[in-house]
Parts: sequence; C-alpha cells; structure tokens
Amino acid sequence: MRKSGVGERRVVCEFASRYRDEKKERGGVPSLLKNKPTLRVTSKSISIGCAGLEFRPPSLGHKTPMEGNAVMETGNGLQAEQAVEEKGGEKAKRDVQLHMDGSNEEELNKVRLMRALVEKRDPSSKEVDDFMVRRFLRARDLDVEKASAMFLKYLKWRRTFVPNGSISASDIPNDLAQNKMFLQGLDKKGRPIAVVFGGRHFHHKNGGLEEFKRFVVFALDRLCARMPAGQEKFVIIGDLEGWGYSSSDVRGYLGALSILQDYYPERLGKLLIVHVPYMFMTVWKIVYPFIDNNTKKKIMFVENKRLKSTLLEDIDENQLPEIYGGKLPLIPIQDC
Repeated sequence: MRKSGVGERRVVCEFASRYRDEKKERGGVPSLLKNKPTLRVTSKSISIGCAGLEFRPPSLGHKTPMEGNAVMETGNGLQAEQAVEEKGGEKAKRDVQLHMDGSNEEELNKVRLMRALVEKRDPSSKEVDDFMVRRFLRARDLDVEKASAMFLKYLKWRRTFVPNGSISASDIPNDLAQNKMFLQGLDKKGRPIAVVFGGRHFHHKNGGLEEFKRFVVFALDRLCARMPAGQEKFVIIGDLEGWGYSSSDVRGYLGALSILQDYYPERLGKLLIVHVPYMFMTVWKIVYPFIDNNTKKKIMFVENKRLKSTLLEDIDENQLPEIYGGKLPLIPIQDC
C-alpha cells in the first residue's frame, strides 16, 4: 500500500496558495470556495473540486489510504464537513485547514512530528486539534522538542488545576464580586475584545492567590470560547484608571502572566494598556523581565490624549465599548 503524503500535500499546497492569493487580492471568500469544492481522493487521482487541481500517482491500480470524499466550506474563517472513513482523508483535511490558515510545508511537517511525539507520551493529546499543537510550536519558534515539553506540561497542569474540565463561577466568588473583567465586540481582525479594570482588583484573604489563578483560567476559557471560527487570538484593553498601591498585586500579576504564557500560548493578539498612572511603572519594572519577547511585542501603552483615536486603529467604532466613545455596552465576564 502506498504511503499517503506527497501527492496530497502537493494538491493541498497549491490549493491553499490559490486561496490565499485570491483572498488577498479580492477580500472576502475566494470564488474557488463559493461553489462548495470537494477534496476527492481515489486510487487514480487526488483532486480538489472546482479549484481544478489534480495529482495522479505514478502507479495506479491500488487503493490509497485516503479513499473518500471531503467537503470544505469557508465562512468567517475555516469550517469543514467531511464524510471520510479512512484516516488519511482526515489528515488531508487537517492539512488543507492549516495551509489555508497560513501554515507552510515546514510548519505542517513539524505539526505532524510533534503530534506523533506527544501522542506517544500522553494519549490524551489525541483529543486536541492541530491548531493547538501549532500554537505551542509557534510559541517555541517551531522547536519540536521544546514545544512538546511545553505542551505535555500543559496537559498535566490542566488535569490537575481544572479536573472537572472547566472553572465554575462558584469557584471564584470573591474575584467575580470585584466586577473587574468584561467582554464585548470584535476588533478589525475578528478577535474578541476583553476589558480588564486593574483598579478594581484587590488581593483578598478568603480565596487568595489560588482563587485569582482560577479566575484567570475562567476568564481565558470564556474569552477563547467566544472566538469566531478560524480565529485563535483575542485583544485585551487593560484599564488602570483608579489604580493605586492598594490594587498592586505582584504575585497575582506574575501568576496570571505565567498562565497566559505557559498554558495559553499564541492566544494574546494585543494588549492595550490605558489610563496608566505614573506610580504603576514601579510595579511594571518588576513584572516586565518575566514577560517573554513574543508577548512584549504585543503590548502597547496608550496616551490619554490619543485614547480613542488609537483604539479606533484596531477597533471599529460600532465594536468599541461605550466607555471609550464607542457603541457597545460592556458585559461582565460571568454573563458571557
């Protein structure tokens, strides 16, 4: 039996290239997807419906491991439906998705290598999709060994810290009572927006640092759940109006940073810090060395006099929260 891979990847690469080129030129959904093209793999050919692409293996007359039919659809991002019974067809579908979402051949190969490695060490990793695997890879500059170690650490942490699969509101009553995090709207790239009021955060004795960490996981899970199809990142507006030393919680900040960087890599699209009091910079100097270089590039301090104009560079006015001159009311994180 022929090993699947070369022919499928050739078709996938060319289809993805055409998809990206046409999307860049025209915007919206490329015409090659508007008629619901199919990915068809038979013993004689591998083709993608109306894209007009076809590959014929050098020798015919055998059954490929990809026998079947898959239908790809695109709306606001990638969605796929398929009727493929063979394992190879599922693999080809994932390759199309990753390619059309920006992965090149090197990245695809490393996703496969990493998946094989982590599935051998922890079978529960079979439950996650390739996009999560890719996020961990990108967080470690495509180093398979480092990304695999990071991912396996995440799986172990998740089982321990979130044994029931999710954090409930009843697990974090003190932090929710502070009414400090809200969700509303999407930025121009389709990324969900969260607003965090740092001046409303106070360290409390009842739940302490552990409850705050649970609150961070609760909030990040809610934020990720609101992402449109095809989107992997979110935007946070960190509002420090009213922040003072009573709100300062360096241990809490470092705990939240560790969770974000170690267990939700490549999720943060941008952090806009607004209404920054001068005294905050003292705490910032303590936290800053713990921020990795990739995250540092996503952080922006916004001047008060240019607040609305700066936010409008990333967010349309009809998606901007009311408190910043936009149209949308804020919704508490627990109500989303």
